[in-house]
Amino acid sequence: MSLFIGSGVALITPFNEKLEVNYDMLKKLILWHIDMGTDALIICGTTAESATLSTEEKKAVIKFSVEVANHKIPVIAGTGSNDTKASIELSLYAKSVGVDGLLIVAPYYNKPTQRGLIAHYEAIASSVEMPIILYNVPSRTGVNIEIDSVLRLSQVKHIVAIKEASGDLDQISNMIKKIPLAFDVYSGNDDQTEAILKMGGRGVISVTANILPKEVHEIATFKRKGAYLKDLHDIMFIESNPVPVKEALCFLGFNVGKTRLPLVELSHDHKSLLLSVLENYDLKENLYENSH
Repeated sequence: MSLFIGSGVALITPFNEKLEVNYDMLKKLILWHIDMGTDALIICGTTAESATLSTEEKKAVIKFSVEVANHKIPVIAGTGSNDTKASIELSLYAKSVGVDGLLIVAPYYNKPTQRGLIAHYEAIASSVEMPIILYNVPSRTGVNIEIDSVLRLSQVKHIVAIKEASGDLDQISNMIKKIPLAFDVYSGNDDQTEAILKMGGRGVISVTANILPKEVHEIATFKRKGAYLKDLHDIMFIESNPVPVKEALCFLGFNVGKTRLPLVELSHDHKSLLLSVLENYDLKENLYENSH
């Protein structure tokens, strides 16, 4: 059974002026996504600035999100790291507070071999015993989870899906042809969602869904053409994610705060481009307030 089908939002982590987690805003965002038809919440991932969240902050955000979601929407926690032992410990905590699944990024920086990747994921799966989504994003990790490795891991109990952000559509297409039908593939790049869906993918883990959750849900469930959001997808990555999406949310009335260092605010020129694209989509200030 799929953890979700359709649009899973790669949810940002809102901060206050002191760059502490803003739990009031996090609650508002979660409830808004439930209202807008988002199919799953992915928390503590790349877009959530997991690299600069402490372990204690991650635990608090995971627990809080599960409580607010209250079984109305699946909550999937990003608990992966480049340390297998630490990944297991955080995953066990996430399981203990009631998440529905885990998103485990390929280990970054230490650049394991394919055998190392397989051993890493097997160790987590056997220790935690709950649904796991592999996360392949070589542009950030420096390592690609190759097709044969995915095929091997798709046979491991509790490993049920992959978020594919390699950008290599040939690799993804060939993988989908080889893996079991019950093993789900989610697009990890908004601009490739429609292509991956046509190959047999089950949905997307989306950055753009932070801004237009209803529309991304419609694209991910074949109710709207994906080309509609191309310009918005592109502008979300004009600088490192999640800098543009947090800037956009602030403009639209969600006071989600700034990103933590080493990420800094958008350059002046990029900010002007972002606002121009938002206006082209008829996105105005106070989107959140106007939706309630």
